Amino acid sequence: MALKVGVVGMGGIGNTHAECYKKDPLAELVAVCDVVKEKADAAAERHGVKAYYSLKDMLANEELDIVDVSTGGYENGSWHFEPTMEALDAGKHVLCEKPLSNDINEAREMVRFAAEKKLYLGCNLNHYFTLTAERAKKYIDDGMVGELIYCLFKMGFHGGEETYSLNKSPRFNQPYAHMKAFLTHPFSVMRYFCGDIRDVQAFATKPGFRKNKGDLLLSINSIHVRFVNDAVGYLLSHRGDAVWGLGGWWSVEVAGSKGTFCIENCVEKLTYWPAPKPGKSLGIGEEQEPEVLNTGIKDFGATFPSRIHAFLEDVTNGVPHEHLRASGRDALATLEYIWAAIESYENDGAVVRPAPLPPIHGDPKVERI
Repeated sequence: MALKVGVVGMGGIGNTHAECYKKDPLAELVAVCDVVKEKADAAAERHGVKAYYSLKDMLANEELDIVDVSTGGYENGSWHFEPTMEALDAGKHVLCEKPLSNDINEAREMVRFAAEKKLYLGCNLNHYFTLTAERAKKYIDDGMVGELIYCLFKMGFHGGEETYSLNKSPRFNQPYAHMKAFLTHPFSVMRYFCGDIRDVQAFATKPGFRKNKGDLLLSINSIHVRFVNDAVGYLLSHRGDAVWGLGGWWSVEVAGSKGTFCIENCVEKLTYWPAPKPGKSLGIGEEQEPEVLNTGIKDFGATFPSRIHAFLEDVTNGVPHEHLRASGRDALATLEYIWAAIESYENDGAVVRPAPLPPIHGDPKVERI
């Protein structure tokens, strides 16, 4: 039986999510909600469902299995906490947009409360629900990458001085808005491929053309990390301050003792280079013949249906909560790294150890194998 879904927050992302639920056989979209009546009404007409103007009313009048929280707010995440907690308290599973919250303490409480209620809390960490990431993860799982050595990640928007315009909204013209709203994605992918991060060192700045306009945003983030497995990593992000070069707006390169892969433009292309075999050395400028997966997909929007379908699958199948893909705990990990980066920046690049994640104990009722 299809899971009944209500979506809260009917901006662009909320409507994108609603379209995904409408097309997915595992879901039945039954309601939409927004505190702005015009947005709720327009979305209801577009999707052919009932409109609500408060989550309280939607919960009281609809038999829902899942509440999708796609609200925004300050730094794109300040309106996630209240509806998520309200839905969990009503016994509903929740898929929340990223970031889980723009406040680390709220995010920690969301994860804690979902575990207490024994409900699924997922987050839209959609950047690794792709054909390219699936194949890259298989390279790792099949031993074709070997011992992890490094991870390089570049992500942001194309831009430059001549196309820049000041975002005057107090909801986003904040020093750490880009870090809080955006770095969840690259950190989630780095962790997906390389595991938990143990140490963070960060530098943040902004170009002169932003400074001259009184822009508060620290739009350029240069972050060095060490993973628990002792691999090292580097994340570079900027918000339209320059044009990205090789790999486009999104690229990740993961190297190991047996091979290296690089994903370009998130959904578009994956290249894998095997390490040389015994008796074969590579000179400068030489490389092993690579394996290339070119999906032909350039639309980043293709990540939304696959990520949402995965959440619906996990809820439908009743997977153990610790096996939920892109869980609230996974999203919390990215925020712990972001908060460590902020602390590092505020302390002139000091190395900071992120706060530990909640431990995973598993369900004692699940039989041991």
